[in-house]
Amino acid sequence: MSEPKASVTERKIRVVVAKPGLDGHDRGAKVVARALRDAGMEVIYTGLRQTPEMIAETALQEDADVVGLSVLSGAHMALVPRILELLRLNGQQNVKVFLGGIIPDEDVPRLIEMGVVGVYGPGTITEVIIQDVRQAVSGSAGSSPD
Repeated sequence: MSEPKASVTERKIRVVVAKPGLDGHDRGAKVVARALRDAGMEVIYTGLRQTPEMIAETALQEDADVVGLSVLSGAHMALVPRILELLRLNGQQNVKVFLGGIIPDEDVPRLIEMGVVGVYGPGTITEVIIQDVRQAVSGSAGSSPD
């Protein structure tokens, strides 16, 4: 007799953490990845210099619930829309996308409009990110911050 499959609420949240573009600084991404893992999530860290196509393919192959992006290079307004587009093309419009890094305040509303669930700058407490990821995956994410 086979065991019943775990429901979405019983299985671990699967998070792909990625560094898109040419940015070579990943300390923040690694800190967030470790915090999410320590909070009981399954984390797949893709490493540095990932293309949008590589990130979307990893999210698809890993059956990710969440994609966490770290961008310090200033290329977020080019990279993030492409990643969101590729996720949609893969039928993964349910995957929640979070962004961390050096993101100018004036870009945040546009990123939220595009579909990014949360945007975090340097110094964000990891517990805030953990709570936001859990809320987004459980479907109880609030409205975008103003």
